[in-house]
Amino acid sequence: MDIKGKNIVITGAASGIGRAMARRFHAEGASQLVLADLNADGLSPVAGEVDGTAIPTDVSVEASVVRLIRQAEEACGHIDLVCSNAGIMVDGGVENATSDWQRIWDINLMAHVWAANAALPAMLERGEGYLLNTASAAGLLSQIGSAPYAITKHAAVSLAEWLAITYGDRGIRVSVLCPQAVNTAMATGREGGVASVDGIIEPEELCNSVVATLAEERFLVLPHPQVLDYMRRKTDDYDRWLSGMRRLQARYQEET
Repeated sequence: MDIKGKNIVITGAASGIGRAMARRFHAEGASQLVLADLNADGLSPVAGEVDGTAIPTDVSVEASVVRLIRQAEEACGHIDLVCSNAGIMVDGGVENATSDWQRIWDINLMAHVWAANAALPAMLERGEGYLLNTASAAGLLSQIGSAPYAITKHAAVSLAEWLAITYGDRGIRVSVLCPQAVNTAMATGREGGVASVDGIIEPEELCNSVVATLAEERFLVLPHPQVLDYMRRKTDDYDRWLSGMRRLQARYQEET
């Protein structure tokens, strides 16, 4: 996909990766940008900067996501690319409250489900469309210190795989963004967490990978290319990989 001339929806656009995407897509010549975020005050200046339309949206609520897609279709005529990008982090494990599990599940997974379900009918009717879902390298590997994050990001990757398999022969392209540590508010105070073992990149650098992958219409967007090597090690010898992850966990716990 060439970004130039395309109508694009981005969630989580008030800051971080979403804001960087909005700026980059605007620079690449996108036709219309529809930007969504729960943070309406932060969203408005970003929309102004990129000549976009700001639609305050709570992606943890299905009706809010559906409303976003419908308003975007009405404003743009059609949507070429939906970037379902909003996400949150919840530390801890199985001891977390059910309410915490449900919230991260709704935002990190179900928001992608709802966006795809709302956007697909018109895309399928046109015979073309693109879905870009933000997951994480944690969705391909794991996340030390956060079971909810690891599990929901694995689910997000699995959903993207299913969408690509199910609709790939009907004109729908799907990519999934799987970075390690990125210098965003999520990393603030965590110094990127254990994911920063290979360094923390800026959102603008991440967007280089996004644009290049969309241009080639490949599935995995890997701003940290070494993640592919880690995946290969994981599948080559699962038990050895698990032992290595336990060593990494021990090292991380000693440092923190």
